Amino acid sequence: MNVNRIVQGDSDYPTVLQDRLGEDAPDCLYAIGKTTILRNRLLGMICSIQCPGSVILKTFDAVRALRDSGVVVIGGFLSPMEKECLDILLRGKQPAIFCAAKTLAGLRLTQRARQALKENRLLLLSPFADSIRRTTAAQAVLRNNLVAALADEMWVPHASPGGKTWQTVYSALERSQPVFTFKADDNTPLLDAGARPFELLRTIV
Repeated sequence: MNVNRIVQGDSDYPTVLQDRLGEDAPDCLYAIGKTTILRNRLLGMICSIQCPGSVILKTFDAVRALRDSGVVVIGGFLSPMEKECLDILLRGKQPAIFCAAKTLAGLRLTQRARQALKENRLLLLSPFADSIRRTTAAQAVLRNNLVAALADEMWVPHASPGGKTWQTVYSALERSQPVFTFKADDNTPLLDAGARPFELLRTIV
């Protein structure tokens, strides 16, 4: 797989990253796949790894509905639940964007993901060069910040207060970016912080 470099100043480099991240915007993005997918309206998905069971079931139902509606989702898809969500999305016909928290070189892909790449329905994206071959917690935060900065709206099934996912979500809320989550007792802190009920997302996308 050929890895393309998208440097700040290139026509393919998303200017929204500089607008939202400022000096923290990556100097270079690494991409495999059709970069024009970035021009779609993007729904960012991030979620805490520790996710309540009731929220997991709602997430699977929601991701099927988003797929069937043709929504283009961008996410890191790192946790087992998120990997399942990516698999569900790739069964549709709409594009999707997978942001890795390490180099794209040698990235292991499922058969469905490889097929989606061939069909120009999947874009692999990373802010990390070839030397970054393992995922760390710090890199996962940078990846989540990239997902949020690229997204038009954010969908957060669950974020544990004070956790790394929460930090990304709070930053998105501070810059008045729409954030949506499920109505659930476990998500009360997220809703109190300014997230909107997921049902309202359906009226936008």
